[in-house]
Amino acid sequence: MSAPVKGYDGHMRWQPNAHGRLEEAAFALFGERGFDRTTVADIAARAGLTERTFFRYFADKREVLFAGSDLLQKALAQAVAGAPATAAPIRAVTAALEALARAFAGRRAFAARRQAIIVATPELRERELIKMASLAAVMADALRQRGVPEPGASLLGHAAVAVFQVAFEAWIAQDGEADLWPFMRASLGTLQAVVADAP
Repeated sequence: MSAPVKGYDGHMRWQPNAHGRLEEAAFALFGERGFDRTTVADIAARAGLTERTFFRYFADKREVLFAGSDLLQKALAQAVAGAPATAAPIRAVTAALEALARAFAGRRAFAARRQAIIVATPELRERELIKMASLAAVMADALRQRGVPEPGASLLGHAAVAVFQVAFEAWIAQDGEADLWPFMRASLGTLQAVVADAP
């Protein structure tokens, strides 16, 4: 989709990929100035767009970092629901983690930049925790719909998010565009090994 921008002669012209331009401008400014000292006007100006255009794509500057969370939740719920009816709960969770890994394909550098901004900002760290809790709740609800009773559904939902978080941290610490799934699989294997060794 394109969006109008002012040319050097002051007339409005159409510029492609407004969403990407705004996202890149926001990330650059958050890195340079910090999240708190960056305004929507700053982001729009850096992207060569208007504030009105910014609000067509994002509700506020936080949403540059958190847009798409609803789609992620939907993908996880669908993955759990789509696992074979005879699959054990952990297999349904594994399917959801695979879907999560696919959602991050080719985005390691982006994810690392985003995470650095979040870690540096208390307000964003709190928002990220809320996002993770929401993912766990979605997973637990999807498991309950498969017949997994409580507290097992909630425990497994939170465990799945913990598996993701451990894998994600290891993944973004690497160079290059390695797939997230091998890190996720290793994290899941560690959890299963710990549970198997429990008395």
